[in-house]
Amino acid sequence: MDIESTPAPQRRELCLRCFQPQKTCYCALVQSFNPQMDFVILLHPLEHRRRVATGRMSHLCLENSFLIRGHDYSKHELVTELANDPARQSVILYPGPTSKNLTLLSDQARQEWIDRDKKLTIFVIDGTWATAKKTIKHSANLRHLPRICFTPPRPSEFRVRKQPHAGCFSTIEAIHHTIDLIGPSCGFDTTARTHDGLLRTFDFMVEQQLDFLEDSRKREGPSRYKKSKLPQLSVDGFRKSFRK
Repeated sequence: MDIESTPAPQRRELCLRCFQPQKTCYCALVQSFNPQMDFVILLHPLEHRRRVATGRMSHLCLENSFLIRGHDYSKHELVTELANDPARQSVILYPGPTSKNLTLLSDQARQEWIDRDKKLTIFVIDGTWATAKKTIKHSANLRHLPRICFTPPRPSEFRVRKQPHAGCFSTIEAIHHTIDLIGPSCGFDTTARTHDGLLRTFDFMVEQQLDFLEDSRKREGPSRYKKSKLPQLSVDGFRKSFRK
């Protein structure tokens, strides 16, 4: 076969903002808002290559957020600067025995925990549970940060990947619920439900993926995926508890 005369494979044109194919681009749904707290989303390189990376989606929705790619941030100047900024109350959303469970705090306790003289800055690792553990292990400038977590109120709606634990949330769901819990203490009006735009965008993306899998199943025959019985999944799980 004449290799030079072989047609090049067709590639789908991608949106340069959300990195989705034009057919499944969700940018029209993105309504950015200011949650009155800053999120620093640490995007693992493996997630950067995924079409359904909810960290990137979160970044597009959250004003004043940071999206920083990497896996070992020990020598990352911006991460270190943000983590050590005396004008910021920096914490990391990462469950474990030393994490402060926001779900268990009263409204008054949450208000007292937040330093009103500083900008609450929440670091979130966007990756699988295994890569998140490695990021914490290798990033000395993150290990000293106070840790926060919450108890997931429901199963994740990320139904297109197998999750490692029933108490896992995707990055965007975790950010949304964190805003639900401490937004009022930071001056954000959660009753307006502006932050629900995070979940609307997320749900659109999930449904698009389910439709794609269903179409593939019809074309190629039986698949391990079924739209009505897909397992509850998460890209970057946040567990109720964590054992080192």
